[in-house]
Amino acid sequence: MKKVYFFLTFLCCSIVAFAQQTTIKGKVVDASNNEALPNTQVSIENTIFSVDTDAEGNFNFNTFSVPLGEQIITLEKQGYIKRRYPVIINEGEALDLDVLEMEADINEENFQIGTISLSDNELSSDESTADNMSGLLQASKDVFLNAASFDFSATFFRPRGYDNENGKVLINGIEMNKQYDGRPQWSSWGGLNDAQRNQEFTMGLKANEYTFGGLSGTNNIVMRASQYREGGRVSYAAANRSYTGRVMASYNTGLMQGGWAFSFLASRRFGEEGFTEGTSYDANSFFASVEKQLSEKHSLNFTGFFTPNRRGKSTAITEEVKELKGIDYNPNWGYLDGDKRNARHKEIAEPVLMLNHYWDISNKTKLNTNVAYQFGKIGNTRIDNGGTKLVETTDGQTYYAGGASNPSPIYYQNLPSYHLRYTDLTAANYQAAYLAREEFQNDGQLDWNALYEANTIAVRNGGNSIYAIQEDRQDDTQFTANTILTSDINENITFNSSLNYRHLKSEYFAELNDLLGGTGYLDVDFFAEETQEDTDIDNIAQSDVNNPNRIVQEGERYKYNYEIEANVATAFAQAQFKYNKVDFYVAGNLSNTTYQRTGLYENGYFMGNSFGKGEKLDFTNYGAKAGATYKITGRHLLDLNTGYYTTAPSIRNSYSNARQNHNTVAGLESEKVQSVDLSYIFRTPTIKARLTGFYTQFQDGTDIGFYFTQDLSGFGIDEGDAFVQEIVNGIDRRNMGAEFGIEAQVTPTIKLKAAGSIGQYVYTNNPDIYLTSDDFIPNTNQVNANGEVRFGDGKTNLKDYHVAGGPERALQFGFEYRDPNYWWVGATSNYFSNAYIDISALNRSSNFARDYDGLLINDYDADNARNLLEQEQFDDYMLFNIVGGKSWRIDDYYIGFFATINNVFNQEYKTGGFEQSRNSNYTNLNEDQSRENGSLFGNRYFYGYGTTYYLNLYIRF
Repeated sequence: MKKVYFFLTFLCCSIVAFAQQTTIKGKVVDASNNEALPNTQVSIENTIFSVDTDAEGNFNFNTFSVPLGEQIITLEKQGYIKRRYPVIINEGEALDLDVLEMEADINEENFQIGTISLSDNELSSDESTADNMSGLLQASKDVFLNAASFDFSATFFRPRGYDNENGKVLINGIEMNKQYDGRPQWSSWGGLNDAQRNQEFTMGLKANEYTFGGLSGTNNIVMRASQYREGGRVSYAAANRSYTGRVMASYNTGLMQGGWAFSFLASRRFGEEGFTEGTSYDANSFFASVEKQLSEKHSLNFTGFFTPNRRGKSTAITEEVKELKGIDYNPNWGYLDGDKRNARHKEIAEPVLMLNHYWDISNKTKLNTNVAYQFGKIGNTRIDNGGTKLVETTDGQTYYAGGASNPSPIYYQNLPSYHLRYTDLTAANYQAAYLAREEFQNDGQLDWNALYEANTIAVRNGGNSIYAIQEDRQDDTQFTANTILTSDINENITFNSSLNYRHLKSEYFAELNDLLGGTGYLDVDFFAEETQEDTDIDNIAQSDVNNPNRIVQEGERYKYNYEIEANVATAFAQAQFKYNKVDFYVAGNLSNTTYQRTGLYENGYFMGNSFGKGEKLDFTNYGAKAGATYKITGRHLLDLNTGYYTTAPSIRNSYSNARQNHNTVAGLESEKVQSVDLSYIFRTPTIKARLTGFYTQFQDGTDIGFYFTQDLSGFGIDEGDAFVQEIVNGIDRRNMGAEFGIEAQVTPTIKLKAAGSIGQYVYTNNPDIYLTSDDFIPNTNQVNANGEVRFGDGKTNLKDYHVAGGPERALQFGFEYRDPNYWWVGATSNYFSNAYIDISALNRSSNFARDYDGLLINDYDADNARNLLEQEQFDDYMLFNIVGGKSWRIDDYYIGFFATINNVFNQEYKTGGFEQSRNSNYTNLNEDQSRENGSLFGNRYFYGYGTTYYLNLYIRF
């Protein structure tokens, strides 16, 4: 027996001696200043072995199975030239590579600047029904993501069809998505390009150390003073898209002796007019970050930024208007005293202050705790044409007189088609149509002088302004606190967790911005007299019964005034496992969301249901996700990600008409999301490729629309005209498809690339629909006690229609040439197809086929109805883009430029659009679309830019 013990002991010792771990370690630094480079990917070429450097730039391979003999260590980091170091690895030995240097790729730097700038332009275009996702992406090593963020963004292409509320944007680990609609408000930190260079992007539902994330991925922008490269930069950009000029200056000290680091930036973007007429741009941006390293384990960072901006807005136009005026036409502006003035402006001024504490508890465990405070305003102006005057008759009765016609140049009665609306040739007024065409083509802009003159006449006759500029305001005050823990349990397992709390108080109100020459504005609803019979008009018409017949002055609130308080608490945990052949992760999320509306006005239409506190909404949500990467070999990998989670409806989609009452959406539920994607990844020193298939289901979504319709006479409304809120809930959707990206370094200077996506994004059920309006009288005709109107079975037949939002198919081919003398040029051809109009849900409800008596329309033709309701598919198109740049290094200075020309051949294309719901029954829609001289209420479209350019010049020191 002793011999057996001796033999086993000898065998174990021999195995341990034979299987000694082989260690490879080193540190990666910037060659120009010797600063550590964190998050650098260090790989053993053509193998499955890869690690990232830590915050101090250190890396360590410590394993039994590392490949032996002659190998190549590769270093890759965005903004730096890829480095390859030949090494010899001996079994059981420690290989200390000491310090490895990387040089900044000044050409790549130019590319990054251009990408961020162009994305910022696109992200400001919030008038479109297609929400652009490009801003969540960034220039990266992934070919498809580069194409989506740079070349595809001009078309409002959405990767995998996801809306931008499906992604998370963080700054220093703090979520920045708005609670109002779930979307990131990029304008709140626009113009900080140089301060946004340090970004950590996680694609899709993949493991992320900060948060559970979303389908579109998670982008954490690191604005920490010590993480910026030491030095300064001054740049100037010229463009013809949203703005025409931008000047920017920044300086970073890096981490100095004494443990201090400072970073500052200031910029200005400006333009009297972008590509679209009358879209002025005026934006300033200020940023400061200060960090103090308190000790080896503790560091405290303060970041603050303020980016006030104001820009003119455009709107969608019909085909008739486009043919008369072109794709750059904008009806929102007109001349006043010789200058262009836009009636619709968006103004954002939301300062953000952050305090971040970084604690290295040990070499393996880190805790990051953050607090943030954001406040300020978002305002959107428009013309208010509901001004009235109070009239008292001889018998002591009062009524409201006034109201004004729609001053928009594209109001349907101002267009030639209106005068040719009759099919009877004798009734068509060709002379009036000709005059309307001539006037619209020669001018066609907002007549400011007419508005001032109308107000002058009203005041002269003892009235008030009948036209004014109204600003719809959202003033947010938000406090956020979170703590993020990261712990390397061992060399194979990493644990991440976070706790997050957000408290929001939002004030929503209309502010009288400009009386347009008048002396005051009567705060009542003139149209109440037209729609509400046999009721107390004095109460019904009041915006605030507690302050009746109030004369409003500039800068005062009127029409609506309420607050919403929101609280969100979230807990997140994740475990990541990394092994030789398989990496995998599992994660879970739990959250609670509450909303409560407090009305500050007692609205005359909704007495007892508008003032004070409303019902408190409470949603508990959860999620789970998991994924794995199987390393077939170092060149071939399979990557799988899957998840299921629920998410609370946004504030916007929780209240049916928050401006006037407490009513919440009937049957409101959290949305359910389940998703899976599978990727094949191929990588060699010369070729990188990825092919991904994805499938996502959304259930119980909600959407609310606001518009004017004229086909509701069956509901006790005179002539059937009403401004309504359309609530569609219980929406189910399916997004499925595939995407790919491949690039080949065919020579040391020439790279070929291709990328593409093929998807199908459709509704998979017939959700519920109902309308609300202050024109509906509860408990009359088909209006229920809550003032809701439902049609037939209460459904809208959306199943199998496409969800609008950019092209479902995109394909790119391109090349890039990088000369050793630091100049480069690239070109891409981009093909887009299968983009669809946003359809009217009301037109696909039972209301469409029913007459005012509730019976089927007499001449209803089912085949013709299908033709009328067929979803419009936009034409295919191709866009060609050219990019290039040149850099020089003179002593310690980098001087260079970056330039791009987009849509070189000036291709005309539609980026989105929507059906109008003005004619919501078969008879009227058939008549409108059958007119030989054009529809009065045809589809309205957004058009892409024609040929545009962007040029950036910079000096870095």
